[in-house]
Amino acid sequence: MGVREPSLRLLDVTTTLDTVLTALRAAGADMTYRLGGTSAALLQGVHLPAGDIDLLVARREDVDTFAAALSSFPCLYAASWIPESLQYFTRYEVNGVDVEISTVEEQVDSDAMENVGRGPWEHYVLITCGSHLVPMIRLELRLATELLRDRPDRYEPLLDHMGTHGFDSALLQRAMDARHLSAERRRLVRDRLAH
Repeated sequence: MGVREPSLRLLDVTTTLDTVLTALRAAGADMTYRLGGTSAALLQGVHLPAGDIDLLVARREDVDTFAAALSSFPCLYAASWIPESLQYFTRYEVNGVDVEISTVEEQVDSDAMENVGRGPWEHYVLITCGSHLVPMIRLELRLATELLRDRPDRYEPLLDHMGTHGFDSALLQRAMDARHLSAERRRLVRDRLAH
């Protein structure tokens, strides 16, 4: 649901995320969340276009808590239910960066999808961002999403990074299975990541 061109630099993401999480801390809120999307990949060292910051929470009241903590910033989309995507969603502009907070309430059996089911809650890494330790969804789940969306400007850098820095092959296989990726896409991954 991003609206800006993907042009964020690493500094934009770290500064803005630190501002958002500091506002949340100042509001006395303590909740479980995950950073996903391209900004999470950027913070994990992948050089790819990022256009916004995507925060996933488990409950609608958590979206409302984030919204209250960010109330001094421009609200671009008021917190509301979006039936087409099965999510409760809001968007704010912080430091010129779109920050999106949402639930995704689709139920799935897989543990290997980026924004639904158990995947984002079970498969994440912790990265320091400013004064915060931020849980970020693993790259294997992001790669499967980008392959499904057929966005080579996103999946090519992910493949390059994972080929250099390693990956969890079993998790990646489950993510590709969960997304029902074509044989052609699986072959691309196998060819690029085979060592």
